[in-house]
Amino acid sequence: MTLLIGGAVATVCGLIGIMFWGHQFLVIVQGGLPVVLIMGGILAMYVGFDDIQDKIREDRHKNEEKLDKAREEIELAKARAEQYREEVERLRREVSQQNQSRTDNNA
Repeated sequence: MTLLIGGAVATVCGLIGIMFWGHQFLVIVQGGLPVVLIMGGILAMYVGFDDIQDKIREDRHKNEEKLDKAREEIELAKARAEQYREEVERLRREVSQQNQSRTDNNA
């Protein structure tokens, strides 16, 4: 509540000051406005540049995650391929043994 009352008093005092010293206030605004615009522009460029860098870092991080995931999938696919090779080799041996036992039984 004190903050609200203090803000109201300051606003009223400011308006009274502008009414009595309006010309001097405009001179200060005329002199200060270009400086404020320059500083605001510099700040905006800095924030924009920082934002671009953040986006680049974020994209790089996402790409690294995708690359890691792809590498994991490749390793998983290699492991599955090796399992299938071993299964095929085991089945070939079984078929070969069955064919050999049939040949031995027929002879």
